[in-house]
Amino acid sequence: MEMRRKDRKLSEEETVQLLKECEYGVLSTMSEDGTPYGLPISFAYKDGVIYMHGARAEGHKIVNIKDCARASFTVVDHTEVLPQSFATKYMSAIAFGNVSIVENEVEMRRGMEAILHKYSSDFLESGMKYIDKAIDKIYVLKFEIDELSGKGRKK
Repeated sequence: MEMRRKDRKLSEEETVQLLKECEYGVLSTMSEDGTPYGLPISFAYKDGVIYMHGARAEGHKIVNIKDCARASFTVVDHTEVLPQSFATKYMSAIAFGNVSIVENEVEMRRGMEAILHKYSSDFLESGMKYIDKAIDKIYVLKFEIDELSGKGRKK
């Protein structure tokens, strides 16, 4: 879909930087009956892919992903309410693509290591041990981006 406010379009570099820096995003999937489901989730962006993880259990998002791989992923950062202007400064990115459950252990580790480096870079050694212990108890999701856009109000 074409962006309405083209004057607020972020560059590709700014948009990718948002994906690298934001603390969490919202993964949006759809249930079999068409009900939308948006889930705040931690993630890491690496090499054009968004990785997420969770406990190896069949929850709402896993059921949805198995039914329909199409999804969107949104992040928002650099927010500041401007009460006198009835507006908000912000930068946001939205990705559309397909999300899948990673089956390959090498790819699972790649995703988990990206998450580890993002959130716990000062604890890499103990984090790698944690991944070794947990790898059979988790799943890793891989969101392959088909379309990515960024938007912001900077003033």
